[in-house]
Amino acid sequence: MVSLGLRFLLSLSVVLAAVATRADEPRSPEARGTAGSSGNGNRFERRSLPAVQSAAPGEENAEAQSPRRRPVPAANDVLEDLQRSIAVRTMGGRQFWGDVSFFQNYRIQRNVFTGHYRLLDAEDQRQAWGSLDDCRKRLEEIRIERKLPPMKGKAVIAIHGVLRSSKSFVPMLDTLKKAGYQVFGFDYPSTQVQIPEAAEYLHSCIQSLEGVEEINLVVHSMGGLVVRSYLGMHHDDRIHRMVMLGVPNKGAEMADLMKRNLLFRMIYGPAGQQLVTDPKGLIASLPTPEFDFAVIAGGRGDERGFNPLIEGDDDGTVRVVSTRLPGACDFATVKCLHSFLMRDPSVAEMTVRFLNDGQLRAQGDREPIVAAPPDAAPIVVP
Repeated sequence: MVSLGLRFLLSLSVVLAAVATRADEPRSPEARGTAGSSGNGNRFERRSLPAVQSAAPGEENAEAQSPRRRPVPAANDVLEDLQRSIAVRTMGGRQFWGDVSFFQNYRIQRNVFTGHYRLLDAEDQRQAWGSLDDCRKRLEEIRIERKLPPMKGKAVIAIHGVLRSSKSFVPMLDTLKKAGYQVFGFDYPSTQVQIPEAAEYLHSCIQSLEGVEEINLVVHSMGGLVVRSYLGMHHDDRIHRMVMLGVPNKGAEMADLMKRNLLFRMIYGPAGQQLVTDPKGLIASLPTPEFDFAVIAGGRGDERGFNPLIEGDDDGTVRVVSTRLPGACDFATVKCLHSFLMRDPSVAEMTVRFLNDGQLRAQGDREPIVAAPPDAAPIVVP
């Protein structure tokens, strides 16, 4: 039985993780407004700026006594357009924005609450905001102004887990760039939407990669479940290979322990309730990728693991046995905690090797995960 002290520590760790994540959220102008109707059918009322007009000297009193103020829509439109076009530094979106489109080092994001959009550059500076058409128009202007070439070649999309962002992949993305891949860190509102809805954000981004011949995926934790959910609804022949890092392919026991905890429910949101090991839950219904994929699990290398609340070896959050998805071409474990798998140099090295050559290790045979035959006796894990 879990002691009250351990439950308190678990709750405290959840709060600290949430505070660290929410602190990154920008307090940008667009987070306080709503956008106009977009060309793709998303309709939102735009809060226009107050009408601006000036009075000639001596006309102030007459203007104040007039029952009607003469509108100046031209000035209003100019200010609104100017506000949308001013470059503003943001934090790139964490839990309240989701990527819907990529082009080179630019991304278009959608606000999960208001439904309006913004265009960010490589430095997370806002180049435009408003409707989806507004952002697409501005991106096309930038493409022409800066003579940006069409996208081509091989790409890697990095997909983070719950409560994280694409920034958690920064060291690995640098390694992948040096290996010749064009990299895209995919951000989605992991604490605000269910896993299938997050998969729709991913679908939109994959569709936007026009000209790219090959797409590879590197996923951490819940990010792997987002991909599997995507595969249940969509298909793209360009997807070549994928590396899973600490993905709870059979559910996370920590979610089982915390699912009724109020803080857990508030912070991890609807997707947190889908991470449980329920055999009738979402995870059990997700398909297995038909393309080549490998699994890398974190662990201590013994039966105790890092977390005393979880039976068997684990990375502090996910059991090693839970990461093992039958059908994987290769499997490896590293001595690493769950949150640091993306920053482990050996993990980055194995990831690049698998994307290039189809195996994790430089020497030796692959270790595929084979599904048990249908008539085999079930394996009981204590």
